[in-house]
Amino acid sequence: MPTARDCARHIAAAFARYNAEFRAITRRAPQRFDTRDWKGSQQDAVERIELYDRFVGQTVAEVQTLLGEDSHERALWRRIHDEFATLIVDLPDPEFTKTFFSSISRRLFGTVGVAPDIEFVATDLDPLADIHSAVGTNTYPDHGSLPLLFEDLLGDLQLYSPWQDLDRSIAHVTAEVRACLQSRNERRGLERVEVIRPVFYQISRAYIVGRIIGRGFMLPLVIALRNGDGGVRVDAVLLNEDDVSIVFSFTRSYFHADLERVAEAVLFLRSIMPKKPVSELFTVLGRAKQGKTERYRELMRSMQQTDDLFVHAAGERGLVMVCFTLPSFDVVFKVIRERFAYPKTVLREEVLEKYRMVFVHDRAGRLVDAQEYRRLRFPRARFAAELLQELHSETTQSVHEDGADLVFDHLYIERRMTPLNLYLREATAADAERAVLDYGQCIRDLARTNIFPGDLLLKNFGVTRHGRVIFYDYDELCRVTDCHFRDLPQARDEDDETRAEAWYYVGDNDVFPESFLNFLSFDDAQRAALLRVHAEIFSAAYWRGIQQRLREGDMMEVLPYNPYRVRVASSIV
Repeated sequence: MPTARDCARHIAAAFARYNAEFRAITRRAPQRFDTRDWKGSQQDAVERIELYDRFVGQTVAEVQTLLGEDSHERALWRRIHDEFATLIVDLPDPEFTKTFFSSISRRLFGTVGVAPDIEFVATDLDPLADIHSAVGTNTYPDHGSLPLLFEDLLGDLQLYSPWQDLDRSIAHVTAEVRACLQSRNERRGLERVEVIRPVFYQISRAYIVGRIIGRGFMLPLVIALRNGDGGVRVDAVLLNEDDVSIVFSFTRSYFHADLERVAEAVLFLRSIMPKKPVSELFTVLGRAKQGKTERYRELMRSMQQTDDLFVHAAGERGLVMVCFTLPSFDVVFKVIRERFAYPKTVLREEVLEKYRMVFVHDRAGRLVDAQEYRRLRFPRARFAAELLQELHSETTQSVHEDGADLVFDHLYIERRMTPLNLYLREATAADAERAVLDYGQCIRDLARTNIFPGDLLLKNFGVTRHGRVIFYDYDELCRVTDCHFRDLPQARDEDDETRAEAWYYVGDNDVFPESFLNFLSFDDAQRAALLRVHAEIFSAAYWRGIQQRLREGDMMEVLPYNPYRVRVASSIV
């Protein structure tokens, strides 16, 4: 019979194998960038995302085989838990290892809520609490010449591809940093530039991530690199918190950066993005499970410090999801309804599959990262009466009562945004027009990554604090290449024009872009602005052209920045 220590060692070894494979996939990124193998980059991204669940499933099966009929013996698991805690004390990022252990025990026991005797409680796992070392950086002191400083910085990059024009890239970085410092009257106060040693890779781009430090100020510095036909060049220089935050957004694919201790990198990133939740930083670095654990910890901490109630989220009630929020916490909770009202015909399993697809897809800065949670427990008294009634009547497959608590067997948690239809009602004319134009750009960006939203109603899009329009309702989402985009048939007579229903045949996958505008509640000025810039998205020819490019394997990039645009820094002290 294996001892508790034997089992603890087996789980620790399983995590070590997972982590080694995670880093092995991550270390492919430089070669993908150098060879411009963007499809390989996308495949690596999917493989790495799916790795955690694969290892958890394998380890659960191995532990059940190892322990046999004692695999559900709780007293034994308490001893395994204690032995495991002792084993991992000196490991890098030990909270990651604890989260892995908890995934094993929760899946094995089907834990509802929290089981502190056989798992490591998320509220006790602060991955930044005991960090006493700093992430590895290269430091470049200012000796009075910005060009020489950035020549050293770019020259230290270990790239196999040649520079397209290194002097031009140095001049580009120098000019933007100089303009930024001059705008702040900080040029003489510059002391040094620090950059994290590993390069951060994301599909087709590489990023140098660092900060500019001076007397009394600190600014983010993110340098985007492009590898094209002529070689590598600097594509953009980002020097303010908002722009950097968009690159590290919850709406984008995860970075591939080979970090020995991820928590150290998170601390560095927080210094240049103090508004970004720690949970999102872990997630965007590829540690999605740790990001989920940290988000749960943030939520529990918020609930302990507040007494507000869960209430319906702002916006129109969804036909597929019950959406609610805690006003003091910046997320939305989504639970699938028991039945979907007309005209929805999608099935529950189809909704689940669409969310799974988005999880592994290139979100291109336009799809929110929906984190899936199971068996969460909240006090029933924290729910507003109207919301509680709807949950009881509409979500019995996912929600049930247990004593004084509500147990959510399944739900999604997303960052909260302002629904676009509500935003347009309150925005100034200028802000409304910007949002309308970004709505059109959002549809274009999704199309370029083979995503058709399906339902283009404004209530299904949100506006972030940066003013970006994001799509967040996935129940009718599909691949562009699976659609049949048709021109709208011409009416044969007046009777055809006045029919309530279409007089022509409509197949399951048929889409008529010319009809989109009929369902969008823009006012005249907003509609005119949209058509002025994005009229082609209302033509079937545009969508058929995108389909052809996708089927031919064309890599249509959606960048989180504007190339060559000079950035003016905001103040970070």
